[in-house]
Amino acid sequence: MLKLLAITVLLSSVLEAASSSEKVEDFLKKNFANNPSIESVNVKVRNEVTVKEKKNWTAYFVELEAVVKKDKRKVSQKMVWFSDGDVITKELYDIKSSSNIGDLVSLPFKDEYYSKENLIYGNSNAKHKVVIFSDPLCPFCRNYVPEAINYMKKYPKKFAIYYYHFPLPSLHPAAVELVKAAVALELKGRKNVVLNLYKVEVNAREKSIDNILKAFNKTMGSNIKAHDLATSEVKKHIEHDLKVADLVMVRGTPTIFFDGDMDRTKNKYKEAK
Repeated sequence: MLKLLAITVLLSSVLEAASSSEKVEDFLKKNFANNPSIESVNVKVRNEVTVKEKKNWTAYFVELEAVVKKDKRKVSQKMVWFSDGDVITKELYDIKSSSNIGDLVSLPFKDEYYSKENLIYGNSNAKHKVVIFSDPLCPFCRNYVPEAINYMKKYPKKFAIYYYHFPLPSLHPAAVELVKAAVALELKGRKNVVLNLYKVEVNAREKSIDNILKAFNKTMGSNIKAHDLATSEVKKHIEHDLKVADLVMVRGTPTIFFDGDMDRTKNKYKEAK
């Protein structure tokens, strides 16, 4: 991972007559370029969000692309930096609450990210749009997601539920093939696959596709084969979900968006009118 030598530094001496985003981009580019192992680097501010909890501070969502000098390897990294125009810092804490301000800012879920293929329950014109990024083998997801979906699906005019697969291969290798099987079954016209996905009993560390499909088919009463997981349609759907997750910088599961904003409480749907 690429790092700066200093976490907090002054920006005012870097650029005088540039926009705030340009200041951040130029400062980070110059500092990362000082790394002797880097051949070239490009930094782009993709989004900026006002930090409501801290006056005059802005969160900058940055995308960095670099080429490693030793093996010409290309690396890409997304990160969040904070600045008040004079100071830039990677981490920002509230002294009174000891809270990490980074946990309070997020990118918005834009209108173009909603896809009819991801709408699993409710009407697209419902009063509220709820987005769920989940790994079906994530222990917390196993309890939370079915409960939340079962509650919201009773009110199709109130909630439009959009579900995006976000398996975590380093933690739950079996989830990767499991979500492919779920997509494959949905493409065959099966309904309610997502809810039943959370009933599949399989070791999260399982790597045998045969064993994973055996558990999946037993729960679903289906006959999905290994070749069904390798179709271009399945690949396209999974890639789409992961791309959207990357665009809004989803890092863990479950991640919930309520009417375009990340819901860190994960319970706004219970309070919705």
